[in-house]
Amino acid sequence: MAKDPFRRVPPAAQPAEPPDNVIPLPVRRGRPTAAKPTRIQRLWLSRGLDQPGGKLPLFDHQGGAISPRTIRSCINNGWAEPWFANPTKPDWLVCRLTPAGRAALRDHPAA
Repeated sequence: MAKDPFRRVPPAAQPAEPPDNVIPLPVRRGRPTAAKPTRIQRLWLSRGLDQPGGKLPLFDHQGGAISPRTIRSCINNGWAEPWFANPTKPDWLVCRLTPAGRAALRDHPAA
């Protein structure tokens, strides 16, 4: 009797660990996506409104680095997007404002 190539492997026989060539996707935990930017996010996003291409700054007005948490949160919400990789500083996130970011600033003005 020939083996059936379409026969399913029983669940008990399947490997418990994923194969080495599988890249696990990050699991998002915590609160759901915010409907509007926080005050800090608004300050950062608004600085891209008057820049060519909507370029967002890497540093605040005092010269301190913008928090990567703020940048990643804005990217996850679709308000900013990575623009290009910086070959001299690969850990820096060079981003630009998206149309959704412009809409969030317009639709949710500062109180």
